[in-house]
Amino acid sequence: MTVKEMTQQVRHEEALKKYLLDSPQLAEEIKDLSADDQKDQIQWAFEDEAEAQGLQPWELTLKYTSTPQEYEAERLKLHKEAAEVLGVEWEEYCEMNNLVV
Repeated sequence: MTVKEMTQQVRHEEALKKYLLDSPQLAEEIKDLSADDQKDQIQWAFEDEAEAQGLQPWELTLKYTSTPQEYEAERLKLHKEAAEVLGVEWEEYCEMNNLVV
């Protein structure tokens, strides 16, 4: 399945699975929690990781579910869509979000 074929929800779930595989310490810490609590802990840790990398959670999701080339193209596309929705000029949006293009 390519990036374009994945819905945002499916992509995010796939990213969380890959993130957990990359985080054996987290998996160990949450192994005795209920399934719902494990899901919450993984989501919170994922959001913290995104913040630590200076990314939005959706950007980290892209990072885990695409090739580097797909990541950059899809990331810029989604940022451009956000700028349009917000009614902000692209250059101004880039400045506001510390984007280098």
